[in-house]
Amino acid sequence: MNDPLNIAYHDEEWGVPQRDDTRLFEMLTLEGAQAGLSWLTILKKREGYRKAFAQFDIERIAHFKARECRSLMANPSIVRHRLKIASTITNAKAVLDLEKKGISFGQYLWSFAPESPSPAYRRMEDVPSTSEASSAMSRAMKRDGFRFCGPTICHSLMQAAGMVNDHLKGCFRHRELSASKGP
Repeated sequence: MNDPLNIAYHDEEWGVPQRDDTRLFEMLTLEGAQAGLSWLTILKKREGYRKAFAQFDIERIAHFKARECRSLMANPSIVRHRLKIASTITNAKAVLDLEKKGISFGQYLWSFAPESPSPAYRRMEDVPSTSEASSAMSRAMKRDGFRFCGPTICHSLMQAAGMVNDHLKGCFRHRELSASKGP
């Protein structure tokens, strides 16, 4: 946590309510890419992801073909994991399917946000890696065509997007974000 990238991410981004579809799609992609790796690894590759995935332009990503996939698999600025790359393309298509039904990605994700505030955890060991809400989100996302969206990835997305406030009680961000209802 002492790395400047981690500190800046924690202090400025993590847990801040986010409803923008493109930004949420980036968060889903990066949370999925992080599975099995450190978050710092992903933060160091975030700019590479933005370039490789057309600044997370959902429409463009949904139309990636075999040529783009081969290019992504050869791109050292991202995690070169075939299933993670394929899931980003599949997930972009799923977002477009939601839009065809008149549902924005932000509306869809936030429909799973718990009504009650998160408990005020005192120790990192007490912060859950999944929840009933993240399990429900995961089940719905899989049903709706999304991939690489298990309950742990969904909970991490909920944390990052401010749907839950898992900053520790003693953290300066906890109180500030507890008062925030989002953009």
